[in-house]
Amino acid sequence: MTNPLVAILALAFLGSIAGLIGGVVFLLKENWAKSLSKFAVPFAAGVLLSVSLLQLLPEAVDEIGEAGFRYVLLALLFSFFFEQFFAHLHHHEHRHDTMRKASVPLILFGDTIHNFIDGVAIAAAYLTDPFFGLVVALAAFLHETPHEIADFGVLMSAGWSRRKTFLSNLFSASATFPGALFVFYVIRDAQETIGILLAISAGVFLYLGASDFLPEVGEEEGISAWKKFALLVAGVLIIYLLGLVSPEA
Repeated sequence: MTNPLVAILALAFLGSIAGLIGGVVFLLKENWAKSLSKFAVPFAAGVLLSVSLLQLLPEAVDEIGEAGFRYVLLALLFSFFFEQFFAHLHHHEHRHDTMRKASVPLILFGDTIHNFIDGVAIAAAYLTDPFFGLVVALAAFLHETPHEIADFGVLMSAGWSRRKTFLSNLFSASATFPGALFVFYVIRDAQETIGILLAISAGVFLYLGASDFLPEVGEEEGISAWKKFALLVAGVLIIYLLGLVSPEA
């Protein structure tokens, strides 16, 4: 039997550190990274939206009832508030000019908070059902890949070296682990709290998918509208199909 702590840490690694592959590709082949991002962003949008609405939210409602919807709304509102007054939770290549003018430490702070939330979502999902934890970790990985391409581009455009850019993003991505460990050690036996965290995670994923990734899909050039739509639907379908083959299904 798999040790739950080892499994959660492995899934946290998949959902965060492994996502740095997008940034590494950017460092090695910037043109490849930009091409990858064009296809990854609509797919990630579909994944985020479907994980939120088809996986996280139903599980939260199972745990805490209709109160789950209120926590989703609160998470949406807080995500908007946080991005307006503190730091962006997500950003993409076309926003570089704006982001260059922002404080780089605030950019990294926003990324760190985002990764911490990913860790909370992964651990809470795993404690509900291990297969569910894998689905959420995959969703985190798939949206982190284009995210990291943008992060690396932002920091390097601000004059940072490749080494400093990589290490800073590695440190930020590592925040997934304390988020996961917090859930595992502090609240693993509190099912109601797990339900609340699932609802909050659903709200954050929904916010990122609807307010950040979908607008990015609409503005992306060099890829047809039909391809964008097909990739968006593919992201939804893969999460739907994973739900069907879940041992809990």
